[in-house]
Amino acid sequence: MQPSIVDVEKGQPEQHELTRQQQVASARLRPASALEPFATESSGDQPGSRSVSGDRFRLVLLYVLQFTSVGASIAAVVLIWYYMGWEFGLPALLITLAAVFIASGWWRWWYIAFVTAPRDIKALTRYIKLLGLVRKHAKNNATIGDVFAEFVSKQPEKACLIFEGRTWTFREVNDYSNRLANVFHSHGYKHGDVVGLLQENRPEFVATWLGLSKLGVIVPLINHNLRKNALMHSVTVANCNALIYGEALADAVAEIADTLPSAVALYQVNEIAQASVLANAKDLTTLMQTASKELPVNGVKKPSHHDKLIYIYTSGTTGLPKAAVITHSRYIFIAAAISLVAGFRADDTFYTPLPLYHTAGGMMSIGQALLFGATVVTRKKFSASQFFADCQKYNCTIAQYIGEMCRYILATPPSPVDKAHKVRLIFGNGLRPQIWPQFVERFNIPRVAEFYGATEGNANIVNIDNTVGAIGFVSRIIPVVYPISIIRADPATGYSEPLRGKDGLCQLCKPNEPGLFIGKIIPNNPSRAFLGYVDKGATEKKIVRDIFRKGDAAFLSGDLLVADERGSLFFKDRTGDTYRWKGENVSTSEVEAEVSNACGYRDTVVYGVEVPNLEGRAGMAAILDPERQVDLEQLARTLKDTLPSYARPQFVRLLSKVDMTGTFKLKKLDLQVEGFDPSGIEDSVYYLTPKGQYELLTPEIYEQIKRGEVRL
Repeated sequence: MQPSIVDVEKGQPEQHELTRQQQVASARLRPASALEPFATESSGDQPGSRSVSGDRFRLVLLYVLQFTSVGASIAAVVLIWYYMGWEFGLPALLITLAAVFIASGWWRWWYIAFVTAPRDIKALTRYIKLLGLVRKHAKNNATIGDVFAEFVSKQPEKACLIFEGRTWTFREVNDYSNRLANVFHSHGYKHGDVVGLLQENRPEFVATWLGLSKLGVIVPLINHNLRKNALMHSVTVANCNALIYGEALADAVAEIADTLPSAVALYQVNEIAQASVLANAKDLTTLMQTASKELPVNGVKKPSHHDKLIYIYTSGTTGLPKAAVITHSRYIFIAAAISLVAGFRADDTFYTPLPLYHTAGGMMSIGQALLFGATVVTRKKFSASQFFADCQKYNCTIAQYIGEMCRYILATPPSPVDKAHKVRLIFGNGLRPQIWPQFVERFNIPRVAEFYGATEGNANIVNIDNTVGAIGFVSRIIPVVYPISIIRADPATGYSEPLRGKDGLCQLCKPNEPGLFIGKIIPNNPSRAFLGYVDKGATEKKIVRDIFRKGDAAFLSGDLLVADERGSLFFKDRTGDTYRWKGENVSTSEVEAEVSNACGYRDTVVYGVEVPNLEGRAGMAAILDPERQVDLEQLARTLKDTLPSYARPQFVRLLSKVDMTGTFKLKKLDLQVEGFDPSGIEDSVYYLTPKGQYELLTPEIYEQIKRGEVRL
């Protein structure tokens, strides 16, 4: 249980008091209500808030008292030294200096510096190595194809990609990519053209975009789960000149073929040559059979280090996907950053069942093969029961996870393969603190490199010291080395916009104070640049300006993070996902974790719904339970023990199915729009009675709640 939303109820309802132990435990991740300090320091008219003039008076008074104390201490030392000699004066001086040092609070800074120095020095050393590698590739104007060619030359027969029992060597991947490049070169495709790629996970997916990149062709990596409008949007928003798709997805392409722009050419990839294809589509498999395995040179403009390489669509849980721009330099930086900072090795074998059209699988894992010569094992779809079985089968040493995957794996029955593997490290993002200890204990995982970052963003961090629940850190000693910050957020905007002072600039959060996570933008620096999206309007929305001085700019992550005293960073929530109920701010991610744990790790989404005539939003939990096995009585009892009353879901919806993004994140917008009206919902909905039990919500009770006759 996250200490951030645990409390002990005493006295009247809605009065919550943390025990001393819980207050100490909460130091790393404050409750959602800790967002309140964002408003209090700049809102003198709010109840309980302090005035700015009062704060200044107290600060001046504190300084006067400190200087008076120091002056008195110095006078005492001088008198002792003068009248009693240096034998007494020197000890008095040392004691006084120690007292001043302790009283000033500087000892605490030195303590934090001492305990975090090993972590910071390790990270700094690896970061310097990363910058050296990035600059080397920039100096050589290297592309992904150039770096990969070096490993093809050094180790042509080494396993590059392993897919469901089939091994592709470095030479085979290179040959396939060159054949494909020759086909498209002969069809007139050139530097700057855009060719979309719609395929399921398989080695050909990687070799295809790699081959096109050798021509300077930009390749949007399209989510193969998309259909109709969303698929059409992904093709058109990227301004595709052509679309390559696998035969398994021919039906999806056929649904939009008539509405695609006439200039978009179709290329179908089949399992065998001379197979049937869609009308107006070309048989790419057959065309490649006679193509040369040599790299096309004549008439080809060689791509450069800063050219666009691929588009990766953000998988956000709301809205249509946005195409984020990834250059060769950006790809190299992301793949190299996770490799060097997390401590990967070239002799590691990586396991990733993640979609290859996203950053995590397609760059962070595949990049280890293309840029460092490692072997990567992948499969068509993620399987919780086969995760560690695959790791054992292929002797994997590093495995990747994302989103809810770890919870699914933990929910599988115990098996002999749980610890019969060679995995020395897992990396990814989304391993919730609530199940972190159980996961590493059951599967015997020595290290977890939880990372945080956005495909398009520049505020990327990694947990390198195994701190449970941390997604990375910011140095308390030398924070300027990696300019990321947590700034105060405006509650009036759902904490999605910065809170500014009278000077119009942003305000840094203090330790244990949640806020918006940002990364300073420095153009032409791969680690600090923000390349944005194909849609320039969407790009501008992710930039915040005038942060700490007029004219500076930063990438706005859209996430609330909190840093503890040692600089370890913890994910708090997505902005907008925090809702207010009973005068308290409730973090959906924390409530989701508790509800999911109470239901045997079932898929759960939590969101706020509006209730007529009531302030704020009432919490609603949607739980995937097609067999109706959730014990609602037990759920109510468990949540009473683990959540304060304001955080307990007032409504529970038992879902027959749930929609997810390609990176295993649960979608909640549609559920939130549907609200809690049982007459418009096919699933069963329950409400929390004043007695603390979940009972079926009927249309009659729904009307009584609307009229205020049933109290929530």
